[in-house]
Amino acid sequence: MNLSNRRLWLLGAIGITAIIIITLLFAPANNKLNSGSTYNRSPDGYGAWYAFMSKQGTEVQRWQKPFEDFAKNQDAKPPSTFLRVYSSLITEVASDPEENWVKQGNTLVILGVSAPVTAAPFSSLHPDSAGEIKIDTGRRFPSDKNQILGDKFGAIVWKKTLGKGTVYFATTPHLAANAYQDFPGNYEFLAGLVTQSEDGLKEIEGTEQALAVNFIQNPINIQSQKKKVWVDEYIHGYKDSEIIKRESGGNLFTYLAKTPLFPVLIQGTIMLIVAILAGWNRLGQPVTISAPQVDNSEAYIQALAGVLEKANSTDFVVEIIGKAEKLQLQKALGQTSLESETLTNAWVEQTGRKAAELSELLRSPSQKRRISAPDLLAWLGKWEQIRQHLPSNRKEPK
Repeated sequence: MNLSNRRLWLLGAIGITAIIIITLLFAPANNKLNSGSTYNRSPDGYGAWYAFMSKQGTEVQRWQKPFEDFAKNQDAKPPSTFLRVYSSLITEVASDPEENWVKQGNTLVILGVSAPVTAAPFSSLHPDSAGEIKIDTGRRFPSDKNQILGDKFGAIVWKKTLGKGTVYFATTPHLAANAYQDFPGNYEFLAGLVTQSEDGLKEIEGTEQALAVNFIQNPINIQSQKKKVWVDEYIHGYKDSEIIKRESGGNLFTYLAKTPLFPVLIQGTIMLIVAILAGWNRLGQPVTISAPQVDNSEAYIQALAGVLEKANSTDFVVEIIGKAEKLQLQKALGQTSLESETLTNAWVEQTGRKAAELSELLRSPSQKRRISAPDLLAWLGKWEQIRQHLPSNRKEPK
């Protein structure tokens, strides 16, 4: 491997490593953790619902810190709503800090609570005044008086009262995901959950449809309630700079060590080191390559043949090869004379072949003339046939 090839290998390894790192750093965050995020524009994201709420004039803000910091936030004073859309189903419900915050008169909405799978169809439509609500899950929570949305198989959305506040739970994390933009009822329903005050949600006895109609049709009166809605983006990996600094201890290397990117950086560093070693050190003792032995005679013949071919000197080739073939024929027939007649008679006597086969080749042209390449090859082929029939080259039958 010469120097240029080593450099190519080195540059290729560095390029591949750079592509891997750049892809991981700048590729769209379309992983499971991003599911349910308002930054996500894919079908399982909530970007369209966030835009829907903003268009309605609802004050919606993203929260990118732990809940402990949110509970201490002066802007989160009652009445406020905190929405959590989990990327995957969770078994636990509201934690102690969350319950304490709710008891002060706030609302907590949790989408994606695990519930038993029932005989309910996976996809179902639930009537509502604002439009049908589409639910894609067969999971249902055992029905009780706190059911907000459900069917005969159980509750899909239900509530739990804590002190002055309320916690709403849903078995599906995709209640108002981007995939349901054609079902405005889903968006209106979640909007009602996060903006409805406790006084506005009146308990009525009756069917699920009556509950849903009352929940949506009962005046939400967002402006009068001044309820602020916060969406948890911290659980989706989005963090404020101060939180990143606090969690990483102010050290970028420490922060990267806690992320999946750290093993990739280690592998990339190893690949770079190996590429450098492969480029400048062959990982072994250098082997001296001996120069190939040159056959001067063969080299001379090949060079001469190239010159004759370019000069189209077929007459010279015929003359030289003809003399050499004639001399070899004399030796093979055991003759002392190079006379054509003598060689032809000995040829007929020893091989039993026709004299015309050889006499044509031994006949000397009256003058030198050039022949074409195909004719030259045919002439050489005839000499080959003559050699095959010589006594020294004939094979005895078995």
